[in-house]
Amino acid sequence: MKRLRAVLAAVALTTATAATLPAAVSPPATAATAVRPATAPDWSTAVVDSTMARYTPSTIGGWSYPVGLYLYGQYLTYQRTHDPRYLAYLKSYVDRFVRSDGSIDQSFNSLDGMQAGRLLVILHHETGQDRYRKAAKKIRDRLNTYPRTGDGGFWHADNSSRAHQLWADGVYMVNPFLVEYGKEFGDSAYADDEAAKQLAVYGGHLQVANGLLKHAYDESKSASWADPATGLAPEHWCRAVGWYAMAIVNVLDAVPADQSRRPQLLAIFRKLAAGLEKYQDPATGRWFQVMDKGGRGDNWTETSCSSMFTYALSRGVQQHYLDPHYADVARRGYQGVLAELSVGADGRTDLAGISIGTNVGDYAYYVARTRATNDFHGLGAFLIMNEQLRGDSVS
Repeated sequence: MKRLRAVLAAVALTTATAATLPAAVSPPATAATAVRPATAPDWSTAVVDSTMARYTPSTIGGWSYPVGLYLYGQYLTYQRTHDPRYLAYLKSYVDRFVRSDGSIDQSFNSLDGMQAGRLLVILHHETGQDRYRKAAKKIRDRLNTYPRTGDGGFWHADNSSRAHQLWADGVYMVNPFLVEYGKEFGDSAYADDEAAKQLAVYGGHLQVANGLLKHAYDESKSASWADPATGLAPEHWCRAVGWYAMAIVNVLDAVPADQSRRPQLLAIFRKLAAGLEKYQDPATGRWFQVMDKGGRGDNWTETSCSSMFTYALSRGVQQHYLDPHYADVARRGYQGVLAELSVGADGRTDLAGISIGTNVGDYAYYVARTRATNDFHGLGAFLIMNEQLRGDSVS
């Protein structure tokens, strides 16, 4: 409980600290000449401090997967630095939604709504407070009745507009939470099997010959975007593939070596890695918004998916899931993402080139998506990547 007392004491500091400029960032540049300093600071702490300076735990947003992704990245930074402000901030955010009796006003009728459940598992692990277990169990119990495709894949959401659909995004929204829940609460027999099954079912439908995944699949083949013969969406949207890449690494890391679906997951991941290497932009090291159409003039390299792929490839090499040469692909990706990071006139970091939230669509729809700066999709993916590759060290 000593750690918990330190965290609670730090809550009082969080609001005051949030108004100060991050110490990790070098002196401000002028607005016209904002550049990365020659000697890069700890970019994870710089991004976290900058984000905490922009938002309090009350103003960062509602219960959502982009905020959940960002705060998971902040937690990874906390695990390394042990800065109590980072965990206190995360706890203050979650405590807006979880009451002292563990109740939480979320229906969990979509996979997107489940992603921030990772924060519940984290807080139970860090504090031991049972209310976080009770809140997390609501997600676990929802899966018992959650709708599935005929072969067992979770629908993207339990509503008519998403019925019978598998979106590559969805595997990250629920399966990392699931394996972490299983480990924390002694439910790994179910959790590991279910998570591996979901990755296999989704991969079996979405992955095509070039190694990449289509954004989505409609079992009913009735969605406006669905191919009438295959049920597949028309394009390889980069962040959807990025979600899948990170999820498969997380699940492989969690499930036992003798898990029956492990060989299938490794085969999917290795085929995907070959596709990522093939479609990496040689000029920037990043990946395009529509991954296999980089030659088109209106296509553009996107920062969040580039962070996701860089993380997955680096971790894949480190864990011996992938051939060692993919470390070089990851290094190029890492340098490409760092090129999108700058320090503004206010002394805070700015991460550019991030696609805003995106539904399933066609090529024109994807390339017309707003390219945001400091969107949480990108900030969270950046932190996950940076904690894996800090100092450009890929083993």
